[in-house]
Amino acid sequence: MRTNLNIDPGALVDDHSDYLLSFAMTKLEDIDLAKDLVQDTFVSALTKLDTFEQRSKIRTWLTSILNRKIIDHWRKAETRYTDPVSSFFKSQGKKGCWLDTMGKNATLKTIEDTISEEETVEELMVCVEKLPIKWRGVVAAKYLDEHSSEDICNEYDITPSNLWVIVHRAKLVLRDCLQKTWNL
Repeated sequence: MRTNLNIDPGALVDDHSDYLLSFAMTKLEDIDLAKDLVQDTFVSALTKLDTFEQRSKIRTWLTSILNRKIIDHWRKAETRYTDPVSSFFKSQGKKGCWLDTMGKNATLKTIEDTISEEETVEELMVCVEKLPIKWRGVVAAKYLDEHSSEDICNEYDITPSNLWVIVHRAKLVLRDCLQKTWNL
């Protein structure tokens, strides 16, 4: 299902450039490289806009393109026998960047897996935002904050069976949302 979208390139850049640059900086910590890859992302997106099938939000599509650009950059760096950790994940000699914590045996596969996991978490959080406010709080307390069921019931003034119903229904809503996002 290909569509002809009528998107203003200037508006596309205005709407998404700050987010994409911020996203790239969390992976690269090199502002010039991040800007270049974001620019390449927009060029690719605009030349392939007719292939955007609208199965996801345009920001998700752009982020996916940017991820591929980052991974391609690492691949090129590896083929030149450079150390991607020192080249791309240290800023002015600083240590302790996220890739350093993966250990010396970090491979491109582990980097791709990490990015994929981060995308999944982002998509999950978008779906969580669609839950009713009370459900969001219960789900966050149970699964993110790992509060006991008793504490959650006391905090939200609900019964244990009501807690179970909320959690069950929230899981169903999240599953449906993620299936739509992933087009399953």
